[in-house]
Amino acid sequence: MMGTVIGEILPLALGVAISPIPIIAAILMLLSPKARVTSVGFLLGWVIGIVVAVTVFTLVSSILPADDPDASRPIRGVVQLVLGLLLFLLAFGQWRKRPKPGEDAALPKWMKAIDTVTFPVAFGLGFLLSAVNPKNLIMAAGAGTDIGGAALPVGSAVVVVIIYTLIASSTVLIPVVGYLVAADRLRAPLDALRGWLAKENAVIMAVLLLVIGVSMIGKGIGSF
Repeated sequence: MMGTVIGEILPLALGVAISPIPIIAAILMLLSPKARVTSVGFLLGWVIGIVVAVTVFTLVSSILPADDPDASRPIRGVVQLVLGLLLFLLAFGQWRKRPKPGEDAALPKWMKAIDTVTFPVAFGLGFLLSAVNPKNLIMAAGAGTDIGGAALPVGSAVVVVIIYTLIASSTVLIPVVGYLVAADRLRAPLDALRGWLAKENAVIMAVLLLVIGVSMIGKGIGSF
């Protein structure tokens, strides 16, 4: 059963991991004068935000009726269908935001102030981007529905949440840890990656949200 749940949450964890904006924010912090302080703060906030979001939705989902093995399936199905439709809407919105040929990609204004960010601010920013961001909330809700609805033993549920968190946070965790180990060698590759992600942010997110939305709709239909 645990293996099945892990298989169900993998696409959702990847959906959180492949988020250009937090990756760009982490890279900008790594290229700033306070790289070690701010990047670690951002990473901690990002990881804790992911854990809080998926745990909350797991606990909420676990209180659905479970006496009859099929009792919670229609409820889960409706939740998954709604989440899938929301992902479609987000995908459409991202597609419309893609820059026109020859136009620079628009990034959040707060990124211009990255150089002045302190540890608490970096922590709060990481937490907000992971726990409060609408797209990540939808992913966490989908994962929590899968984990809580599976009625796993507490130990198994904790393991699944840890796996979800590690995968979802990997794209911020890897560059931050890599930079702390080999800062000089990673500056140029990180700067090149930042530029590419900024340019392709809207397209990456639109395709990602569309694919995961289709998967969520499929899960919802299969629950009836």
